[in-house]
Amino acid sequence: MKRATGPTGLFDYDAELRLHNVPFRAAARVGSGDRVLDVGCGTGQSTREAAHAAVAGSVVGVDLSAPMLERARRLSDEQGLRNITFQQGDAQVLRFPPASFDLCVSRFGVMFFADPVAAFTNIGRALRPGARLVLLVWQDHDRNEWASAFRRSLTGATVAPAPSADGPGPFSLADPAIARGILAAAGFTQVSFTDVHEPVYYGPDPGAAFDNMLRLREYRDLLAGLDPVAAEQARTRLHAMFAAHDTGSGVYFDSRAWIITGRRR
Repeated sequence: MKRATGPTGLFDYDAELRLHNVPFRAAARVGSGDRVLDVGCGTGQSTREAAHAAVAGSVVGVDLSAPMLERARRLSDEQGLRNITFQQGDAQVLRFPPASFDLCVSRFGVMFFADPVAAFTNIGRALRPGARLVLLVWQDHDRNEWASAFRRSLTGATVAPAPSADGPGPFSLADPAIARGILAAAGFTQVSFTDVHEPVYYGPDPGAAFDNMLRLREYRDLLAGLDPVAAEQARTRLHAMFAAHDTGSGVYFDSRAWIITGRRR
């Protein structure tokens, strides 16, 4: 899943994850003097929240997307935050100042590394010994209704074909044994997992939810790859699916995530 906001024509990730953000912020426990690194910061909601807490510290947000960072900088300026900076780059290889951060956070931003051990090793070099790591990542595809329901509606299959868990992707850190092994190899200890069971929000009504889904490249590409008849049938199924998930106060899908915490060795 990609992060972006409505004005850019992309998905409003902050709105989708508003219920996940509460336990994530609590787990981060940003201290007033902390120096914080936010990996895959997107439009910077988690970066700004860290900056508000780290009143005597500083926060650096890193992301690949220039449009997201442009919006992140504008929102930070509007809030008058002076202890925050944003940097465009790939956290897998970006040269961070060594041992310069007390805390690394990432809200669904670390599942797409081509070489996760190398990436977390690089991030670890930027953390002082004993620094904390707090990650929010998706649990398995089958535990996330939004993923299975979208694919099932697009393909017309009774059971949705799951994306591969091998290699980079939204579910690459879903297995605690795999995630623990990656972090241990990268120099992190005291790795633990906390279950987060909150729904994701896709829009105020079924029409908006359908439009938001099409802002996600994976599903837009799946729909575009169908022949005209199959595409129209898929659209009908998708509209029915979103209508079935309309609570009257928004369209929601069940989801499960992990908060992963650890410490730099």
